[in-house]
Amino acid sequence: HDLVERASLLGLACSACGETKDRTAALVERLGDSDARGVRGLVVANLGSLWAAPLVGDVLARLGSRVITVESSSRPDGARATPAFFDALHGNVEAVALPLHTESGRAALRQLLAKVDVVIEGSRPRALQQMGIDARAVVADGARVWVSVTAHGRDGAGANRAGFGDDAAVAGGLVGWSEDAPRFIGDAIADPLTGLLAAASVVQLVERGGRW
Repeated sequence: HDLVERASLLGLACSACGETKDRTAALVERLGDSDARGVRGLVVANLGSLWAAPLVGDVLARLGSRVITVESSSRPDGARATPAFFDALHGNVEAVALPLHTESGRAALRQLLAKVDVVIEGSRPRALQQMGIDARAVVADGARVWVSVTAHGRDGAGANRAGFGDDAAVAGGLVGWSEDAPRFIGDAIADPLTGLLAAASVVQLVERGGRW
């Protein structure tokens, strides 16, 4: 407990084995009304990086949505360090780089979000606040679904904890056991599972109708 607490204060991804096994994998909240429709032709903005959030966009693009991935021009996606991996997740989407460290870049991002049907992001709450973006307001004014990929939830004490696939898997108890010690059972396995679950959730929600 002490190690996790100190790591969290330092912004490091660290989890105790099985600490969040009682959490629901996908929390869904209805925020308004909208007509039901299919995913083909949806306009989707993906603000997330690395694996889970881009996988949501890739799945939706394969199902016929127009997906636009937004990167910061001063802080590009870390997955670019592995070009084959990056291309596999972004080969079906459009890309735009914005200077998000400037007010003009943040204003351009807000304008884009006002025109899309779905937003995908994996930021901690304070990052969105610093850019003047309120998910509830975006959904109320236009977007049908806001997908927030998190390590430890969007609300509560863990909202600003960092997390990646391996430590998220450990937190959820998604490990194997050998000689009474936990072992990873896949490479960052929480990322693809999260991406697939989130993509399926988007499909179900837009087909149901409403704003979420």
